[in-house]
Amino acid sequence: MRWFSKFVIPGRSRSERTRNPDTSTDAVSGFRVRACGASRNDSVTRRLILAGLGAAALLAVVAGTGWVWSLGPAPLGKDLEVSHIVLDRNGRLLRAYATKDGRWRLPATVDNVDPRFLKLLLAYEDKRFYEHAGVDPYAMGRAAIQLIRQRHIVSGGSTLTMQVARLLEPREHRSFGAKLRQVTRAFELEHALSKQDILGLYLTLAPYGGNLEGIRAASLAYFGKEPRRLSLAEAALLVALPQSPEWRRPDRHPNRARAARDRVLDRAVEQGVVPLDEIAHAKAEPVPRARKALPVLAPHSADHVISQELGSHIHRLTIDAPLQANLETLARERAVALGPDISVAILAVDNASGEVRARVASSDYFDKRRAGQVDMTLALRSPGSTLKPFIYGLGFEDGLIHPETLIDDRPARYGSYTPENFDLTFQGTITVRRALQLSLNVPAIAVLGKLGVNRLSARLTQAGAALVLPKGEAPGLAMGLGGVGITLNDLTMLYAGLARGGAVLPLIERQNDAAASPRRLLDPVAAWYVGNILIGAPPPENAPHGRIAFKTGTSYGYRDAWAVGFDGRMTVGVWVGRPDGAPVPGLVGRASAAPILFDAFARSGLAPMPLPPAPNGALFAASAKLPPPLQRFAGNVNSGAASEPPRIMFPPDGARLELAAGHLADPVALKIAGGAAPLTVMVNGVPLPASGGRRALFFQPDGPGFVRLTVMDARGGADSVMIRVQ
Repeated sequence: MRWFSKFVIPGRSRSERTRNPDTSTDAVSGFRVRACGASRNDSVTRRLILAGLGAAALLAVVAGTGWVWSLGPAPLGKDLEVSHIVLDRNGRLLRAYATKDGRWRLPATVDNVDPRFLKLLLAYEDKRFYEHAGVDPYAMGRAAIQLIRQRHIVSGGSTLTMQVARLLEPREHRSFGAKLRQVTRAFELEHALSKQDILGLYLTLAPYGGNLEGIRAASLAYFGKEPRRLSLAEAALLVALPQSPEWRRPDRHPNRARAARDRVLDRAVEQGVVPLDEIAHAKAEPVPRARKALPVLAPHSADHVISQELGSHIHRLTIDAPLQANLETLARERAVALGPDISVAILAVDNASGEVRARVASSDYFDKRRAGQVDMTLALRSPGSTLKPFIYGLGFEDGLIHPETLIDDRPARYGSYTPENFDLTFQGTITVRRALQLSLNVPAIAVLGKLGVNRLSARLTQAGAALVLPKGEAPGLAMGLGGVGITLNDLTMLYAGLARGGAVLPLIERQNDAAASPRRLLDPVAAWYVGNILIGAPPPENAPHGRIAFKTGTSYGYRDAWAVGFDGRMTVGVWVGRPDGAPVPGLVGRASAAPILFDAFARSGLAPMPLPPAPNGALFAASAKLPPPLQRFAGNVNSGAASEPPRIMFPPDGARLELAAGHLADPVALKIAGGAAPLTVMVNGVPLPASGGRRALFFQPDGPGFVRLTVMDARGGADSVMIRVQ
């Protein structure tokens, strides 16, 4: 088979045959032949080349994989330090805090931004954002060709994802390695995050000049508003700034900022994102030439919630931002008018939920002279006469008095204590209603003496209010006139309980706090009596009558002025005074605090809501038509040895009476001991028919629930128990 080791090719000249050293000419036939060994060498060479290329490719893959591995895990923004932000009940910004390095980096999402801004952003920066996987090959190719032709950068090829990668891992110098790193990180980001998440990172991290990062901080600083509703010109400016934030800062280079904004608008027209007829109007709009201060609303509440929620950067309160802003302005204006050392605190509470709608803890957070950073809503102060409604409320509940009961306003002495009215005059015999509306001291102390100071203190404490007595002092009758410490927070909570029919809800200020169970303050009838009286109190000058149920108070020495009031929707408490507790001559609740209270309701922007209707059991009668023991308050009458005060022997206080199923109509026995006839017995404030001197009676419960039983004798002695029928 050796003859097969060569082959012949006819028709070639000698010169052609001798060009290739691997060919020869047969002497007989003249045919050119090629050695099979040469062909074998070519095959080996090709294989070696392919093997070398494969090895090089494998080596490149291994090296690339190692390089990518050396980069570490991709930064996904999970550990990104952002500003703490405090939001109101509707998501509006109350206050933001700079990061540790002094940057305003407010977290933002696509939902926080005007949709038109997003259209401009994608049209100008990355129109194929939703199509590529992190890198846009068309944009990269275009940028490379332009660089070769123009010998300088004409347009960038970076996608929004690549920009996010650069913002997450900033590099001081630009290089091919840095660009390759961006590309790698962009692929990793696209693999790990959704497009919306990537946009959210861009909206949070994009630089806008100085210490502003993210669209939310920029929109607030340059336009004074959230980025949800930007004008076309504003949106275009915020698209242009991150390209060169320091060079185009509108507060330093307004002309450059305008030019950059107009280029974004022109690009939007080219791509059909914005109608042409809107461009001229947008270009005519001026650019901002100064930065605005970020909101600082409810600063004390914001400080508190941040100290409580350490693991979160977004904090939500129940406060209503517009109401908070209005009341802060009101407090600042009134404090300036009252004097340089005076501060004002205002607390607004929703009656139904107990949620705080506004907390103005000082007249000016940044005013050192007024101790602006001290929260005066939580400071212990003397409440003056503001506790009187609860004294009368307990009297109504126990059946000692009725709003139309006659009571004496005359000089009286209780041991060494002699109460006096604020104006040092006496009104004589008046109704309880009028005594409370005029805030007379002597009648209130008379009722409190009958009730007992400990009873008032226990009931208010049971409702959630923290009462603090001066060191070393025991509860005394002076407590009813302000001889105890209480906070505006607790006092407003108690008055909101009056508005709720006697059920107190602990105040809630954080949206994630669970609602607590209501605490009993007064019976619904007693609470309604108090509200019905207070809504008739004479208002301050030029204020509408019958607008709100309110009470004022002035502490001893003119140190604190108070006004607390409520309508059917909201309760507002006002405190006026010096934070250091120094006296202020002429500081009176009616003249200083009450006008602020009425103005606070007016500035709420809400229409007046009437108080709830009278509950079942409320008694409507003139003084002469009341049961004899309720016609006139007897005061502290000593019954003497001839007659003990009346006592309810059965049922005992706190008893639970179980009625047989289907026998709710069965009467309940009531046994009374002591007392001077005739006796008057009341069930939930409603008198029973005359007992005729009998000591064993029966009454008919309305159904399951709590029942207040009260007995009064002819000398004014009384006893009261609360039972539960089930």
